[in-house]
Amino acid sequence: METVFVGMSGGVDSSVAAMLLKQRGYKVVGVFMKNWSQDLPGMPCPWREDFADAKRVAVQLGIDFKMYDFEKEYKDKVVDYMLKEFKAGHTPNPDIMCNQEIKFGLFFHTAMADGADYIATGHYAKTKNGKLFMAKDKAKDQTYFLYRATESTLKKTLYPIGDYLKSEVRVMATKHKLVTADKKESMGLCFVGKVGIKEFLSQYVKSKAGPIIDQKGNQIGEHDGAIFYTIGQRHGLDIGGGLPYYVTGKDMKKNEVYVTTDLQDEKLWSRIINFTNAHWINQPPADSHQSSVISHQSKTSRLETSDKRLFARTRHRGELIKVKKLNPSTSLRAGKSTQWTVELKDDVRAVTPGQSIVFYCGNQCLGGGIVS
Repeated sequence: METVFVGMSGGVDSSVAAMLLKQRGYKVVGVFMKNWSQDLPGMPCPWREDFADAKRVAVQLGIDFKMYDFEKEYKDKVVDYMLKEFKAGHTPNPDIMCNQEIKFGLFFHTAMADGADYIATGHYAKTKNGKLFMAKDKAKDQTYFLYRATESTLKKTLYPIGDYLKSEVRVMATKHKLVTADKKESMGLCFVGKVGIKEFLSQYVKSKAGPIIDQKGNQIGEHDGAIFYTIGQRHGLDIGGGLPYYVTGKDMKKNEVYVTTDLQDEKLWSRIINFTNAHWINQPPADSHQSSVISHQSKTSRLETSDKRLFARTRHRGELIKVKKLNPSTSLRAGKSTQWTVELKDDVRAVTPGQSIVFYCGNQCLGGGIVS
């Protein structure tokens, strides 16, 4: 009997994932990852409640249960990274870094050393032969967050709910009377429950008020810290008047935030996107005669699509946009990764440095990189 260690967060998705694996004949071990336990003023961390819910489900299912304490590693690899990126004026995605460093890094290796044959999570995704594919439920698909997985890890990873709709997962949980069947999904930061980014950052960074400047160069208001704003943001600007304003950029050194009322402002839209830290799950999009979507003109020169099957998205649940050209252009300074350039068929709104651009061929997630 093969052993699967299931990451159980205390939510309905991972609860049903564990249940399905047991039904399929695996020896299932539930694992709660304690990544964060710090309370913030007026906002207690929900880890104890989540741990208790995960343990209750394990008891219901009759499976072994344990906790891995990754709090120190999480602080070093995810939280500190996030704070560094925000201070640089970027908008990082902690969920992607958590999956790369913790769930499919530290958890994977710890579980394997602890006797697991496979790991599993409650992500909406599919995997086969070391490749990553979109889930059946396209509205819940989480491959955008998983694009930095490796082929070797995916060969030992199971996504049991990838073949189900979210509604079907809820029905299964209710039918088997799992205590998490009606539990609401957590919102906000992935590790602090309901806490929003601004509330969290306020505990760790010093900020000062500065000017909000419109597209004509006029100061029209005052922000409470440039670090809190991201491109495309509309809410939270507290600017009176008629038309809504949208953030088009910011200057961290000058502590200025730039906005526009023009939704067609070119600063809000991008068709050519640069990215670094490229990660390809299996291999970079390769030769067209090898049934891929990119044809090489030379080893280092521009890569062009040989058909229309390569797509990209710049945010979770974002529209899949056709790729026209993909170019691993120049090597940056020593110690930095190669910069890639992608040209999309259509303009995309609010492409933000620090976020990820992820590439797809059909339902397969190929990988991606960090927008620069």
